[in-house]
Amino acid sequence: MATPYRDLLTYCQSQESWLRETIEALVRLESPSDNKAAVDRCGDELERRLRDTGALVERLRQDTRGDHLRAHWIGQRHGTREKAEGQILLLGHFDTVWPVGHLEKMPLREVDGRLHGPGIFDMKSGIAISMLAMRALDALSVESHPRVVMLWTTDEEIGSGTSRAVIEEEARRSSAVLVLEPSLPGGAVKTSRKGVGEFDLVVHGVSAHAGLDPGKGASAIHELARQILNLEALQNPDRGITVNVGVIAGGSRPNVVADRASARVDVRVQTMADAARVESAIRALRAAHPAVRLEIAGAVDRPPLERSPAVVGLYERAVRIAMALGRDLREGAAGGGSDGNFTAALGVPTLDGLGPQGDGAHALHEHVLVDDLAWRAAFLAGFIASW
Repeated sequence: MATPYRDLLTYCQSQESWLRETIEALVRLESPSDNKAAVDRCGDELERRLRDTGALVERLRQDTRGDHLRAHWIGQRHGTREKAEGQILLLGHFDTVWPVGHLEKMPLREVDGRLHGPGIFDMKSGIAISMLAMRALDALSVESHPRVVMLWTTDEEIGSGTSRAVIEEEARRSSAVLVLEPSLPGGAVKTSRKGVGEFDLVVHGVSAHAGLDPGKGASAIHELARQILNLEALQNPDRGITVNVGVIAGGSRPNVVADRASARVDVRVQTMADAARVESAIRALRAAHPAVRLEIAGAVDRPPLERSPAVVGLYERAVRIAMALGRDLREGAAGGGSDGNFTAALGVPTLDGLGPQGDGAHALHEHVLVDDLAWRAAFLAGFIASW
């Protein structure tokens, strides 16, 4: 049958109360990345709701982080036949930056068409619209789409340490990855994201009395100041390269030449080539004072999502689906990374920012636009059905 885009929209609009209730249930179960018990409570509810949509759910158990969830569908309507184009992976996370109890300071509420709550924009609403998209495909008996796998992880906000290998393994099985992180302002999808690195620079100097024997010392703090200027010189905002020394520490007392100082450095780059260049330059830093030693650790460990021809191909397909549903769909770049950075770096076509419109990720005004939710679910369902 022809893909019934308008029928998908009508169905999703008819399920707005289900969608709203699902979003609110997930938001009420606060899930900060570093609280395994809380994250797993949210995971329990998400697992139950996924099963209610007809999914088979595998719980990927973790010792110190929340358990990740992998869901897929069986049966003729959900693309079990092995096709040349493989599967589509829907990717995201249900951990948040907000501690348990923050819901009291930032309660679920709707104001002027905006639904507020911790984690609602980044990114529990994206998970809910994914489930509604699958419900819509089932309700309308859309049988032609490929196998769909959802992977919802629990440590994206703190670096994806336990989930990266799982994400990459599933991506390698997929012909495309659709990331349900929130959209850009105006609803644009993300066709590029900066890579992210973190470096630790420790300076080992020689202590001495600052008044009696200053010449016998070698100040780690003075050397760190010189190295901060060297780091700043690596920046090239026109190329999307930023280097930010965000945390510094050092010294013990004003009258002691400091024997130790340190800095934590955030690096953002748009291309893998720039990531290699900046990383090499940081590792090549050398102390100006012969008695001082530098210790450097870190890497650009979240590679950039580059706007490759494969990414553009996904975006152009998305534009056609959006037009069939009566909207223009724009694209843009994001300075922050997501788990889609990992999948794109493998060469798997990846399109990010398919979640709803809103604002305030990691901020007190975090919210989604209520009127955008059902359309986003229909759009995602149409994207899958068009494959």
